[in-house]
Amino acid sequence: MITVSIVDDEKGLRDSIATFINGTAGFRCVATYPSAETALKELPSNKPDVVLMDINLGGMNGIQCVQKLKAVLPDLQIIMLTVYEDTDQIFQALAAGATGYLLKRLSPAKLLQAIRDVHAGGSPMSSSIARKVVASFQKAHRAGEKHQALSPREGMVLDCLAKGLTYKQIADQLGISIDTIRTYLRRIYEKLHVHSRTEAVAKYLRVN
Repeated sequence: MITVSIVDDEKGLRDSIATFINGTAGFRCVATYPSAETALKELPSNKPDVVLMDINLGGMNGIQCVQKLKAVLPDLQIIMLTVYEDTDQIFQALAAGATGYLLKRLSPAKLLQAIRDVHAGGSPMSSSIARKVVASFQKAHRAGEKHQALSPREGMVLDCLAKGLTYKQIADQLGISIDTIRTYLRRIYEKLHVHSRTEAVAKYLRVN
């Protein structure tokens, strides 16, 4: 059972997502919150597996809420669910501790799959967001960022990670073993001077 909480100031959207989640086997919405302040006060006691977080909230915004929640619950998996798709918002959310970034226009089925993916260790992103991440990688390279260039194969692995694929999905897509993926990741981290997938994404977004 994957437990989910929702932080969004639109009651209709909160209720519709919660109803859909509760009507799906293997999922349960344990709570919804209309504001960041309410979430910070009540969510730690509920301890959901995954949080769906809007950015544009009244009062404290969603990115600030992510940062504060991660300080209290470092293992909490948070997916930004928002209408914003500019690079600054993406980077700020990832830097604050979000693990995924989705646009609200995605289908309910894709939302459920994203929740499964983040719970399994992935970093789901809407395709248009992943494209912006990749574009940031390319821009950083052209700008002469002082780190070693990634090989084409390493770039493909990083592209898959940006799209939120799990190691197994990447292995299946590229026709390589999970151990080989780990080898590529070690090289990527060394070249980018980072220690995690999120840092690898943020490294490029920071220079955009």
